[in-house]
Amino acid sequence: MLNWLKVNLQYVTPKHLLSRMVGKLAEAELGSVTTAIIKLFIKQYNVDMSEALHSDPEHYSSFNAFFTRPLKPEARTIDERDDVLIHAVDGTVSQFGDIETDSIFQAKGHDYSLTSLLGGKPELATPFKNGKFATIYLAPRDYHRIHMPVDGTLTDMIYVPGELFSVNPLTAENIPGLFARNERVVALFDTPVGKMAMVLVGATIVASIETVWAGTVTPPAGKNVQHWTYDADSEASITLKKGDELGRFKLGSTIVACFEPGAIEFEDLAPGQVTRLGQPMASKD
Repeated sequence: MLNWLKVNLQYVTPKHLLSRMVGKLAEAELGSVTTAIIKLFIKQYNVDMSEALHSDPEHYSSFNAFFTRPLKPEARTIDERDDVLIHAVDGTVSQFGDIETDSIFQAKGHDYSLTSLLGGKPELATPFKNGKFATIYLAPRDYHRIHMPVDGTLTDMIYVPGELFSVNPLTAENIPGLFARNERVVALFDTPVGKMAMVLVGATIVASIETVWAGTVTPPAGKNVQHWTYDADSEASITLKKGDELGRFKLGSTIVACFEPGAIEFEDLAPGQVTRLGQPMASKD
């Protein structure tokens, strides 16, 4: 009964309003109040501050500064082998596997549309049909910057308006089409293994999604899909190396990575497996 309430109350909660209000609070610089909130969060979620570049909670002027904290350079090791794709985030494997034509597995009894995930644009989805996907959930205690699994040159960015349901495992098991319903930012790259889509999915209380090339993409929340294209052959092209920062969540969420057919083979992944930035995720097929 409790789980039923947790899921169904989300349908009537004013999720965008709540998220923006929390976002304003998270950006506020409130001195000792901010520090107290950060300390409470660290205790509640057992955050490992020994890995943070600045381990003292008093260093952070706002909650968002703490939440998007950088790690010490030695805290993560990037697997530099040319034939290895790395995990893009610290998180937990939700699902992974084959894209069945246009269908991605979400949880038992739930699939969703690849085309819908990528903003309802069939021409962008076509290269990934019958390819591979991996969905990684970032819990509140995790490091919340997203990095490149492989070298890539940006070709497209799509902002897709939507809901802000929670993306925790309970919600993923009960909300149909969750990741294709929530607000999200899609980044498409040309890589040595073909095209790659990195989908940054918003969620309840996620106050902002940012990319390193565009800054804050949301908020404000839009009402229409927006599509930006980038010239990969120009001097101003945006190329990121494996391990480079791609973007960040201000408060936690989920990423979905999609690859073309025959491009990669996943390493020994399993639902519920903890991931760490830089460790092997897949190899070139």
